[in-house]
Amino acid sequence: MPHLARRLFALPQDLEGAAQSWLEHGERTPRAARFASSVVLLRDSPTGLETWLGYRPGSSPLGVLAFPGGSLDPADDEPMGWLGPSPQHWAEQMGTDDVGLARRHVVGAIRELFEETGVLLAGPDMSNTVEATSTSEWMRARMAVADQEKTLAQVLGKRGLSLRTDLLKSLVNWRSPDFAHRRFDTRYFAATLPLGQEPSLLEGKGVWGRWVNAAEVVQERDTTALGDEAGQENTVGRSLGELLVPGSEIMLEKMASANGCIAYLSYKRKPHVYQPSLVEEGGKLMLEVEAAKTVAGDHQRER
Repeated sequence: MPHLARRLFALPQDLEGAAQSWLEHGERTPRAARFASSVVLLRDSPTGLETWLGYRPGSSPLGVLAFPGGSLDPADDEPMGWLGPSPQHWAEQMGTDDVGLARRHVVGAIRELFEETGVLLAGPDMSNTVEATSTSEWMRARMAVADQEKTLAQVLGKRGLSLRTDLLKSLVNWRSPDFAHRRFDTRYFAATLPLGQEPSLLEGKGVWGRWVNAAEVVQERDTTALGDEAGQENTVGRSLGELLVPGSEIMLEKMASANGCIAYLSYKRKPHVYQPSLVEEGGKLMLEVEAAKTVAGDHQRER
């Protein structure tokens, strides 16, 4: 059993109304959660582990600032070239019996990462990954997939590419709180930036995104530096806890204490569902999360 610790997080402003309504009208059946996938993109730097964060317009269940990700799509079920661990293996990693859903999560993760950043975890074989995905041709392909004019399967098939599922690592399963109006059941994965690729914003849709140093972001969590830099109406003047969902904040903490990509990816994780619940602390509504507590043995593995 993982060691669990009770953690309290700020209630994001855009969830305050839903939280009050939930309390006033009594707990009801939660709205159905949409399945989603998200990818923590990583690279090593001289000052520590870096990850890609982007701005999400609207009130996204993934957070105002978040790792690349989004809802699963019916086209994620299409047959396509597949290299690396099988869907059955992924189902075991995720702790689910639904092999089809596990496959959809893996495809959705790779598709969302491609749409939002141009980073494509695909190649012609197990030894090679596609390179130079920053061209205008690749941008057109990204836009076509994002606008559902083309499917990822079509983009890969045309170029003789297969998914490189061996480049993904399963992290955690986060669910939106019961009271939220828009709820995601999100599987988080991690991947290191492939050689010869560099993330970029999706033309016409991307607003803000960049590599951030995990340790620096965590260190400055009580300041408004990151939100001010993103420069959006709902980011300026907000601290990290008001911009990120608790899951993202906890993952950033783990990255901040890990000694590079390999150490972070080799950290042993057990399948576990995390879901914030609404609590009142000192007259203030907050989110409570049962988060995995780092114990000596785990910490050594992580570092």
